Amino acid sequence: MSTPTTDDPFALAASAAAVIAERTGVEQHDVGLVLGSGWGGAAELIGRTVAELDATEVPGFEKPAVAGHVGTIRSLRTEEGRRVLVLGARTHYYEGRGVRAVAHGARTAAAAGASTMILTNGCGGLRPEVGPGSPVLIADHLNLTGASPLEGATFVDLTDLYSPRIRGIAREVDPALTEGVYAQFPGPHYETPAEVRMARTLGADLVGMSTALEAIAARHAGMEVFGISLVTNLGAGISDEPLSHAEVLQAGRDAGPRISALLAGIVRRL
Repeated sequence: MSTPTTDDPFALAASAAAVIAERTGVEQHDVGLVLGSGWGGAAELIGRTVAELDATEVPGFEKPAVAGHVGTIRSLRTEEGRRVLVLGARTHYYEGRGVRAVAHGARTAAAAGASTMILTNGCGGLRPEVGPGSPVLIADHLNLTGASPLEGATFVDLTDLYSPRIRGIAREVDPALTEGVYAQFPGPHYETPAEVRMARTLGADLVGMSTALEAIAARHAGMEVFGISLVTNLGAGISDEPLSHAEVLQAGRDAGPRISALLAGIVRRL
């Protein structure tokens, strides 16, 4: 199969969706799911794996550049019969492949038929009372990357970008869940204490390097968007501890069983 050029990102997404349908035998998926740092174990609890592909075999996807991210695309079937497309090959903006590559997963999920997009991540927390290991619902975001996945005169209402309906479902699963505003920085460096103070002043509760651009692309594609973060560390200047990716991975491992069960419970109620 010939691959469309990246001059047409939607044709590329359609091509990727066609390959996924052919290789998985699933004509249409219901939910797209990106599992970020710490969330990888959730797939096993959500449903039975019907098929698993190497992401590099699907147009537009490449091997993940970040430790802790898998390079596969999986098709799951829940006990309720819903089809979930798990995208384990997230592209981050800091990888330098352009915003289209960042948005490709969300656009592929939409092209595969998904009406819901679930985005997860590991992030820095800006509220000391919400420490490492805490899942936080994303209620809104600040896009501090200076970029957008939308091109030209493309205007999309983001008033309720992060679905109030699905956040309500999440609180039914775990009434103790808190929510906050997520700020996406370009990365790949961690934020300075001054940048963390700026983000807090602007209204952010969480900081990270993913999600916001994908969420915008998913909304533009017509999907209902749900975002949830795992606080893996406190932001620079809030804690005296130095920041490290090893800390992020360890926090994800420690919280893995709880957040995996939480996400599975949410997906199965959609």
